[in-house]
Amino acid sequence: MSDGSKEDQDVVAVILRDHRTMEDLFRRMRSVESDRAAALKELSALLVAHGEAEEAEVYGALKRFRDIDDEEVEHGTEEHAEGNEALLRLLEVEDVGSDEWDSRLEDLVQAVSHHIDEEERTILNGARENVPDERRAELGAAFQEERAKQLASGCGDIENVRKIVNR
Repeated sequence: MSDGSKEDQDVVAVILRDHRTMEDLFRRMRSVESDRAAALKELSALLVAHGEAEEAEVYGALKRFRDIDDEEVEHGTEEHAEGNEALLRLLEVEDVGSDEWDSRLEDLVQAVSHHIDEEERTILNGARENVPDERRAELGAAFQEERAKQLASGCGDIENVRKIVNR
C-alpha cells in the first residue's frame, strides 16, 4: 500500500477533510451569490453522516486509548446533538436568505465551528499522537463506510434530522 492511500484512510485526515468541506459550505451558505439552498442540503447530509459515523465507529474506539480524554469524547457527542438541533432549526425556515434564515445559519455555524475547533484540538490531536497508524487506517475505513451508508440513506432530510434530534 502506498503512503498516499494510507493517508487517505487515516481517520484523522478523513475527519479533517470533512471539517474543511463544512467550513467551505458555510461560506457558500453565507454568500448571496451562491445557491444557498443547495449548499444547505449538502451540509445537512454531510453533517449528519459525519456525526453519526464518528459516534458509531470512532468515538468508542478512541476511548480505549491512553491519553485520549473520555470526557472530551462524551462532550463531542453532546456537541453533535447541539449541532443537529441548530441544523433542524435552520432546515425549518422556508425562506432561504431571510433574516430568520441568516440568524439561524449563524447559530449553526457557531455550534459546528466550536465543535470542530474543540475536536481538532483535543480528540484528533490525541488520536494522532496515541493511536497507531494501522488502527487509524482501520478506523478511517470504518468511518467512511458508515458515512457512505448514512449519505445513501438520505440522512440529511428534515424528517431524519428531526428523528435524530428527538431520539
